Amino acid sequence: MFVMPEMLTPAMLIDTHCHLDASEFGDEAAHIRAQAQQCGVAQVVIPAVHRNTFAQAAEMAARLPGCSYALGIHPMYVPVSDESDIALLREQIAQRLPQDARLVAVGEIGLDYFVPALREAPLAEKQEWFYREQLKIARDFDLPVLLHVRRSQDQILKHLRRIPVHGGIAHAFNGSHHQAMEFIKLGFKLGFGGTMTFSGSRQIRRLAAELPPESIVLETDAPDIPPAWLHGQRNSPAELPQIAQVLAELRGWTPEETARITTQNAIAAMPRLEALLR
Repeated sequence: MFVMPEMLTPAMLIDTHCHLDASEFGDEAAHIRAQAQQCGVAQVVIPAVHRNTFAQAAEMAARLPGCSYALGIHPMYVPVSDESDIALLREQIAQRLPQDARLVAVGEIGLDYFVPALREAPLAEKQEWFYREQLKIARDFDLPVLLHVRRSQDQILKHLRRIPVHGGIAHAFNGSHHQAMEFIKLGFKLGFGGTMTFSGSRQIRRLAAELPPESIVLETDAPDIPPAWLHGQRNSPAELPQIAQVLAELRGWTPEETARITTQNAIAAMPRLEALLR
């Protein structure tokens, strides 16, 4: 059983998925991170999306307090990637993992069947190949994965059963209750963020309210997926406490319980976070 480190306080939250290195933040990333830290966001995980962002994510995590990172190739960037990028990803993880405690996962990886071109040949096959190869890297280095699962839950699960990894997070989860339980059976947590704050998101809100408490983590996906009060605007990790409050209301938890439970779950999903929070 996981035991909360003594240094953690009930107010500490973890943003398990935030693209703080995105161009939308410009030169404001340090200021935005400071804002989030002031309101209780103890750790922000920055997933890379393409070979050109590997060094960028690592550098930002080293430069800004309370940041960590993941390395991976996002399915949306598969069209402009090739096999050499997989080789580079493996090399980068092999080089960084022993010396950089801030590297906590392989991600963002997965499948996207929302974009029409990615559902059709040849990109459908190409993104599946990239997903499988990145699962193999995660397996070989015993790292969790941060999964992009947009309209692709069943295919994501199929490959996870064939290439088992050390758990991780199904980011921005929007599948069915059955699919959610299948991810949980495989040792995964499910990421909930801005979409949960819209009253019309009935399925996602029902899942957030009813799934096992040990299966839920919080995220912003900033600058994307803004919460209801920022609809159409740039999202920020500083919004996480208010997103957490929505989860607390859905679950009947206190804010302190929400922070404690979701932080514990985030550490269970990405064990290397624990040392960064001491």
